[in-house]
Amino acid sequence: MATNYELRHAAHPNDVKNYDTKKIREHFLIEKLFENDNVNMVYSLYDRVIAGGAVPASGKLTLETIDPLKANYFLERREIGFINVGGAGKITVDGTVYELDYKEALYVGRGNKEVTFESNDKNRPAYFYFNSAPAHVNFPTKKITKNEAEIVNLGTPETCNARTINKLIVNSVVQTCQIQMGMTELKTGSVWNTMPSHTHDRRMEVYLYFEVPENQAICHFMGEPQETRHVWMKNYQAIISPNWSIHSGAGTAAYTFIWGMGGENLDYGDMDVVQPGDLR
Repeated sequence: MATNYELRHAAHPNDVKNYDTKKIREHFLIEKLFENDNVNMVYSLYDRVIAGGAVPASGKLTLETIDPLKANYFLERREIGFINVGGAGKITVDGTVYELDYKEALYVGRGNKEVTFESNDKNRPAYFYFNSAPAHVNFPTKKITKNEAEIVNLGTPETCNARTINKLIVNSVVQTCQIQMGMTELKTGSVWNTMPSHTHDRRMEVYLYFEVPENQAICHFMGEPQETRHVWMKNYQAIISPNWSIHSGAGTAAYTFIWGMGGENLDYGDMDVVQPGDLR
């Protein structure tokens, strides 16, 4: 196995205005999260959130610490949330086994020393997507199924944004210090997500797009509300959204995405809405 990581520095919005397509992708797009028998991650200096993926194809993988953390083990000063976007598998946390099927989540609190990953079927390996953030309290580990999620239905077919929001790792479902994660599923015929768009200075966000049909794509929009940019994305790719940036997208077909947030406010509804007519 290999543990691979990148460090991404924060960028001032005035600088991002001058970025070309290549530079925007270098700073914000995460192209290769899921590789067989590897744990890949990006450590962003926006709220020090880490986004990563683990694919235990041939055997067991271990969540190892990385040098920038200067920690004896990954969760020494951190918490982490997982959502499985692949085949059925298991995550073992300090000897306790948690079975995770497709679209099931697991929250793991600070202080757990050993986290390992396995797939139930090597021909259909698990894809464990994770977000991690610094934590000051050790909350209990908890598995969350879709049936246990807080469900919200938003949008309409007429505005092409009918969608179901599954709040999986949020403070109304499980105690966390700052990490929040959930999953939004677009209805057939709908393509727009997170519309009306918004920003929130209290926290950053990461989006992972998946269930994007073959030969289809996502156009993700980011930037200040009056200075927007777009990034074309493929299946199983993620993108970092700074606190000052909108985060919205449209696909060439229906899809699902995972949103993950880190910051100082756990109120899901804390956002500064920008109506479509006010975007530039």
